[in-house]
Amino acid sequence: MKQCIKIESSRVILVPYEEKHVPKYHEWMKNPDLQEATSSSPLSLQEEYQMQKSWRDDSDKYTFIVLDKNIFRETSDEVKSMVGDVNMFLLPDVEETGIKTGEVTIMIAESLARRKGFGQETMMLMMNYCIQSLNIRKIVALIGEKNSASVKLFEKLRFSEVEKTYFGEWKYEKVVIESDWEHFKASTGLVYQETFYQRQSDSKR
Repeated sequence: MKQCIKIESSRVILVPYEEKHVPKYHEWMKNPDLQEATSSSPLSLQEEYQMQKSWRDDSDKYTFIVLDKNIFRETSDEVKSMVGDVNMFLLPDVEETGIKTGEVTIMIAESLARRKGFGQETMMLMMNYCIQSLNIRKIVALIGEKNSASVKLFEKLRFSEVEKTYFGEWKYEKVVIESDWEHFKASTGLVYQETFYQRQSDSKR
């Protein structure tokens, strides 16, 4: 079982993707715009539960649900506080290049949570986690050609456009170093805190 942690900054909390989060996530993914932005196909609710377990248990996958910290402070309810998710999948590049590489995706699904800097803050937390806890040194992202918001985000984080894939996605990548985080922290005052996350047992549906 992977380490059970939650990651906090001043405005967002990243928590492991748990069974209780699935129904709301499933509702998000019924939205055709989100499907297109994330290059995703619609799943049944049961398939979504199976996908959640895969992301939770597989050793090469890491996923966090993004919570609005202010809402969570007011409600103490993770589901009500959900605004999106961020995922990282370990790639086999290390065998060819010697560089441990992860592919990331991020989605701010709640429309009222967009254009508030949550995406950038979430990505900085995830990048720092990759560097400090997973020893990842290169991060890549595949972005749909119509997903202008993600393109702007990754360019702002100084990812470089590498190529356009066969499936019409743009590939961005960045070699990450600790000074990236230190510079961002110094310029924004962003805090980073890792604590233990108490997982609940899966229900018997």
